[in-house]
Amino acid sequence: MQRRSRLISHTCPSIIRRGGYGMVQGLIEEMRERMEKSLEVLQDELRRIRTGRANPALIEDTKVDYYGAPTPLRHIATITAPDPDQLIVHPYDPSQKEAMQRGILEANLGLNPQVEKEIIRIKVPKLSQERREELVRIVRERGEEAKVSLRNIRRDTKEQTEKLQNEGQITEDDLYRGREELDKIIHEFAERVDQLIQEKEEQVRTI
Repeated sequence: MQRRSRLISHTCPSIIRRGGYGMVQGLIEEMRERMEKSLEVLQDELRRIRTGRANPALIEDTKVDYYGAPTPLRHIATITAPDPDQLIVHPYDPSQKEAMQRGILEANLGLNPQVEKEIIRIKVPKLSQERREELVRIVRERGEEAKVSLRNIRRDTKEQTEKLQNEGQITEDDLYRGREELDKIIHEFAERVDQLIQEKEEQVRTI
C-alpha cells in the first residue's frame, strides 16, 4: 500500500483524479504535449539553417555583448530582409552598432556585416552546391535527433503505464489499449518530422 501511495504522489494531479483507462489517457496527453515541444525545438533549429535566401532567423539569436550582458540580437534590434541576398539590422540603440557587428562576426556564420550610419548591412553570399549538400546533411541530422527525442518520450510514457498496471491501478486491457495509442501517436509525429525535413531540404536546394 505504501509503494502505491508513493507512485500516486509522483503522478500529475489531473491523472490522479481519473480512474482506469482515464489515467492512461492523462499520461498520453502529457506525452503529446512533450512531443509538440520537441517539434517546436526542431522547427526553431531548422529556421536557423541557411537557405538560398536571406532570412532574419539566421542572425536573430546571435549573442551580442550589450552593455556587458550577452543579449540575443533580436532583443536589441529590428532585422529585415529587403532583398533575397541582404539583411539589414536596425539597432534600437545606434551607439551599440559596433558591438552588434562584432557579435555577428564572432558567431562564425560566414557573414561580413558593414556598419553604415544608423544601420548594419549584411550581404548574404550565395551557397555553393557543396555547401548546400552539407546543409542538407545537417537538416537530416536534426530530423534524426528529433525522432530520437520522440522515441525517448514514448518510452517514458510506456514505462509509466506499465507501473500503473503493476500497481493494479489499470487493467492489462488498459495497458495494451494504451500501447496501441502510443504507437499511433509516435507514427503521427514521425511523419510530421519527415514533412518538416523534406520542406527544409527543398528550401536549401532551391537556387
